Formats: sequence, structure tokens, C-alpha cells
Amino acid sequence: MCGIVGAIAERNIVPVLVEGLKRLEYRGYDSAGIAVVQGDHKLGLCRAVGKVAQLEDKLHAHPLAGRLGVAHTRWATHGGVTEANAHPHLSGDRVAVIHNGIIENYEPIKQELIKKGYVFKSETDTEVAAHLVHDNLKQGMDLIEAVRQAVKRFVGAYALLVFDAKNPERIVVTRIASPLVIGLGIGENFVASGVPALLPVTQRFIYLEQGDLAEITRDTVKIYDPQGQPVTRAVHETQWSQEAAEKGPYRHFMLKEIFEQPSALADTLYGRVVNHRVVPESLGMRAAEILPKVKQVHIVACGTSYHAGCVGRYWFESIAGVPCQVEIASEYRYRNVVVPPGTLFLTLSQSGETADTLEALRMAKTLGYLATLTVCNSAHSSMVRESDLVMMTQAGPEIGVASTKAFTTQLLSLLLVTLMLGRHHGMTAEREAEFVPHLYHAAAAVEQALEMNERIKLLAEDFAEKQHALFLGRGPMWPIAMEGALKLKEISYIHAEAYAAGELKHGPLALIDEEMPVIVVAPNNDLLDKLKSNMQVVRARGGQLYVFADKETGLQNEPGIKVIPMPHADRVIAPIVYTVPLQLLAYHAAVLKGTDVDQPRNLAKSVTVE
Repeated sequence: MCGIVGAIAERNIVPVLVEGLKRLEYRGYDSAGIAVVQGDHKLGLCRAVGKVAQLEDKLHAHPLAGRLGVAHTRWATHGGVTEANAHPHLSGDRVAVIHNGIIENYEPIKQELIKKGYVFKSETDTEVAAHLVHDNLKQGMDLIEAVRQAVKRFVGAYALLVFDAKNPERIVVTRIASPLVIGLGIGENFVASGVPALLPVTQRFIYLEQGDLAEITRDTVKIYDPQGQPVTRAVHETQWSQEAAEKGPYRHFMLKEIFEQPSALADTLYGRVVNHRVVPESLGMRAAEILPKVKQVHIVACGTSYHAGCVGRYWFESIAGVPCQVEIASEYRYRNVVVPPGTLFLTLSQSGETADTLEALRMAKTLGYLATLTVCNSAHSSMVRESDLVMMTQAGPEIGVASTKAFTTQLLSLLLVTLMLGRHHGMTAEREAEFVPHLYHAAAAVEQALEMNERIKLLAEDFAEKQHALFLGRGPMWPIAMEGALKLKEISYIHAEAYAAGELKHGPLALIDEEMPVIVVAPNNDLLDKLKSNMQVVRARGGQLYVFADKETGLQNEPGIKVIPMPHADRVIAPIVYTVPLQLLAYHAAVLKGTDVDQPRNLAKSVTVE
């Protein structure tokens, strides 16, 4: 979602702020802006609709300089995409505010402020925060108290950065639901919505907790909990490098991240299998206590992570013998949930800050679940901190909005958790050891799948002029078909749907004609003969089939059927391996169509609003 950067230093911080925004462009946005305290203690403001490049152009024409400032990329919620609605928002000649999230009760506060004489220049909920803090300052409060009293009135999710140009020695920040991280320097300090923004200036970070309020000066960081008491938060040194958040020789981050999957899978597996057995301590010190008590699993996630959970359901039930339910987080939150005894609540999230999933986790903690487990790629995220057990994927920074390596490492992580649970439901050590070679083979099999890149690049030409596509799979490959359809629609804007292949005759068959490409994922498993029958139904209606098939299936090219041979992979890791060519197909189709691959329209990387 929105990108946030703030800085206070002895040097001109405008270049730092602009570079920080560039490094958060992957989050998705439609406008950008910057506000600084200039040498005369006057507010300097520059905003632009479009990319950070448009903001840079305006700054070149009308330069700003200052030692304290904030910058923002906005993903529109309240109000259209206009310069007036772009952040930062100002109140008078003093207060500047940037905000990620939604203030749900902004309208009555706005009406109250209008009666006090405040004039609103935007359609946003954020401008309420600027004027309310300004009003509190007029009543004699200092900045930290003015912000504290303002946020007490807000309902919703937010991360706020505020400064007062009349007292330019501090930035005050606070968060509810939306993440904020403080970067520590020497004689200078920084704040951002994500670590990548600050990698050029520091590798030492403090992650603010839910409800924290902090005062940041050049030399100090003071943090207060929701009750206003001073607290100390741990300082973490990140292992992410500046280079890891750069494209290197690749045209797009997405392509780079697709090709990073073999190493990401190997890193995720590293140290988690000892003597042919998965190490339960991978989940934390309480794993040995909790796992034997698990009778069933309830997975809750959103988007790509939901698809990973759907694959996980097949593994939990077929390999571990553990009943499993999977649900979309935004739906889970708004129904009456019945929790059977011994249920493990499992969340999946690349960022660990996904609003619906995070709120579902918090709700679950009140409903009587045995314990909570999160599978996540961000070590210091809210979901990681708030879960009983944690399985960290080791994907490294993922910049492209369309998730790739985070998804495949989630799958591998779920397979590891499956084996951990299986030993408490009748799986012998010998049986578990039979799966271990397949875990180790996953990275190599993905490496082989990546060798298909040039062939898939040519295949994508068949899709460049298409408006629709249908993806089919069966069993655990149905969620992989869903993920393939999501990738294609996300970045190429081709309308794509996925179905369990057996459902064709119940409606989707009406869509089939010669203009409808049908993509099929066909590993050599016990559902192959059923899948072949489904494919013949498509051919009989003139549909054009593109079949990603194991070499051992015997499928061959014929009129109306293009078979793309896949490297052989055992059925247990097939969902991981078959994901890769679908990612490449979406990528190359998007490149041919000329879309913005890393920052597709209307989408954001970390969805921190409901």
C-alpha cells in the first residue's frame, strides 16, 4: 500500500526521501509527495500525480531542501487521484502529516473542525489528522501530546508521521495495524513503512509495536506504549542487503524473483531437516508442546497466500491425516466461527501485515484455538510477533507486486509443517524419511523448470492479443491453476479464471471457443486419466489447449493441443514446480502487452487496509 519515509539529520534529507520512495514503488501507488522544513522554518511542499519520476521532475524545477521532512506514495482510498489528494497534507503554516491506512470516523471529526474554521482542500480522511493536530497545538499541547490526543479519537488503521515546522527538532510517529519501522543512524534517524526504503542509509532498525507512539530526533528515539508509558523496543540488524532490493541484470524485479526461487527454496529448507527428519524447533520453542495436541488445522489467508493454503489442505489431509479447512481472511472475519477442540489456526502472509489476515489472527486468539502459527517472509512483522509458532520462509526481499518466490517458499514451508504434524498422526520415521529426498529435490526441479524460459517466451506470443483465458487443474493442481490465472490477470490484465477441471460441464464449458486459450497443469498423478477426459471435452468444443505436462504422461502435440513438457517431479513437490512456468507465462505475456510488470495498476504489495 502507501509508502512512507521520514528523516531528520544535519544534512539535506530530500535526496534520502526521494530514494526511499523509489525503493517503495513496488508497494503500488498513484501519486507522490514530499514536505520539508526549510531553512526559514517554513513548510516546503511538492506533490505530483503519477510516478515518483514526476515528483522528481517537479523538484528539479522547484527545488526543496531541509534537514527534516517526510515523503509519501499514495494508493487512493478516500478521494480520486489528484494532486490535492496526494500526501503530505498540511494545516496552516505548521503541521505536515502523511498517513497509511483509513480513519473510518473521519467525517464527524471533519464537520467539527469545519465549524472551528478549518478549510479542507482535499477529499481525504488524512487531512482530518493534520487539522486536528494543529487544533491541539493551538490549545497549548506539545507535538507528542497533540498527536496522542488526536489518535485517541480515530477509529481504523493508520500509520502517521507528523511534524511541526515551528519546532523542527522532531518527528512524531504512531501506528495501529499499518507497519512502521525506525532506522537508526549516527546523528540522524529515519522512519519508513518498510525496510527496503532505508537500506541505503542504515541496517539497524526498531519495529514499532501495535499502538506505539515515538518521538524521533537526530540523536534520540523515545517510544511510548498505548498507555503512554516509556518502553524499549529491540534493535535489529537486518540481513537484507541494498543489492538484494535492486534488479541487477534483470529487466524487472518479477523476473529476478522468479529466477531466485531455487536459492530461496534451498534457504527455506536449510537447517530444517536433520537425520532425515524435519526439525519441529523450526516453528519455535513451543512446537514440541503444541504439535502433539493438534487434531485439525484451520488456514486463513488472502490472495496468493490463500492459494498456498489450498495446496496445503491437500497435503495435511493426504500426507499427515489431519483434517484441514481453508478460508479467505476477509470472509472469515465476518461470520460466526465454530472452533473444534485441538484446532491449530494457521495464517500465511508474505508481509505479515496483510490487514484482513492480521485482524483474523487477532480475532482467532479470542475464539479458543489450540494455538496460532504463521508462515511469513518478514521476520519482525506484526503476524510473526503475535503468533505462538512461526515458520519463516527465507525468500529474501520480494519487490514485485505479483508474488512469486514468496509463494513457492510458502508451499515448501507448508510441506515441512505437514511432515511435523504427520508424526503425531501415525506417520512413521521411515515414512517421513521417504519424503525428505523430494524436499531436497524441489530447488533442482525448479531450476530445471526455469530452463523452459525461452520456450515460454515464444508461447506467450499466443496470448498477447487474447482477452480471456481459462486455467484447469485437479487435486492440489487446482490451486496452482488458480495461482496461474491470478498472475496472468494481475500483470497482463488478461481476464483469467481457474476451475477444477471436473467443473467444466457445470458452466464454464459455455465459454469455450477457438478464441479461448485453456491452460492445463498435468503432472503424472492418479487424476491424470480424469484430466485427459476433461481436455477432450474442451477439444470437442474447439478450445485451444496449452498443456504443461510431465514427460511421463504420454501427452503429445496434436491439432488444438500444445504440450509443454515439464521436468519430472514427484507428485508431492509438483505444485511447487508447476507454478514456475505459469509465472513465466504471465510475465512474458505482460511484457508483450507493455504493462507495468512490477507495479500493476490498482494493486499494492502489502494490503494494509480492509
